[in-house]
Amino acid sequence: MRDLRGGWRLSLTTLLKGTTDDRAYNGSHHRGGLAGLALLAVAWFTLLAPKLDEGAAIDLGHGDYVLEGTDGQPFTEASLRGAPTAVFFGFSHCPEVCPTTLAHIDLWQAELEAAGAGPLRTYFVTVDPERDTLGMIGDDVNWVPGVVGVSGSREEVDKAIRAFRVYASRISLEGGGYTMDHSAFVLLFDERGNFFEPIRYEEELESAMAKIRRVMAM
Repeated sequence: MRDLRGGWRLSLTTLLKGTTDDRAYNGSHHRGGLAGLALLAVAWFTLLAPKLDEGAAIDLGHGDYVLEGTDGQPFTEASLRGAPTAVFFGFSHCPEVCPTTLAHIDLWQAELEAAGAGPLRTYFVTVDPERDTLGMIGDDVNWVPGVVGVSGSREEVDKAIRAFRVYASRISLEGGGYTMDHSAFVLLFDERGNFFEPIRYEEELESAMAKIRRVMAM
């Protein structure tokens, strides 16, 4: 059992199966959103992604958002340049999708280390800045090599959501409180800051690593 802090406490086996034990984390778990996420993922990969023309793909992630990273550096469009980069959106109170994705990223980084390569630069951008302070999101990501948490004002986060064309929606919970539905894929960018290709939620390790090797020119 690995303590992911920030309320995430899941075994690696559980993470890789993509399931959770309701006793393993604090707070309510909104499962209805997972069905919606699955439908959105299917729609994105079968309808939107194939129709992205070259210009639209190059523009993905481009915008005037200015956020702050847990590394003390601003996160802007310029952050995508200089080295291959992965970006995914989530939130600290996420009970399943985000910790599962972080567990997969941890495996990708281990594969890269074994091959003698440095970690893939990765940004985890919150869709819930009202609750996700940099300290909180930093606790969530600091166990995974190469991952920087990103937060900021609601206005700047919304700019980033639009720039990366991801889905995020606040969902009220019975009894009060809320959770977030959001896109579950990881977006890869080349060293020029151009969109390269996505990695699907819970994509097979070999398939994900093939994409990462391509973007890193390994």
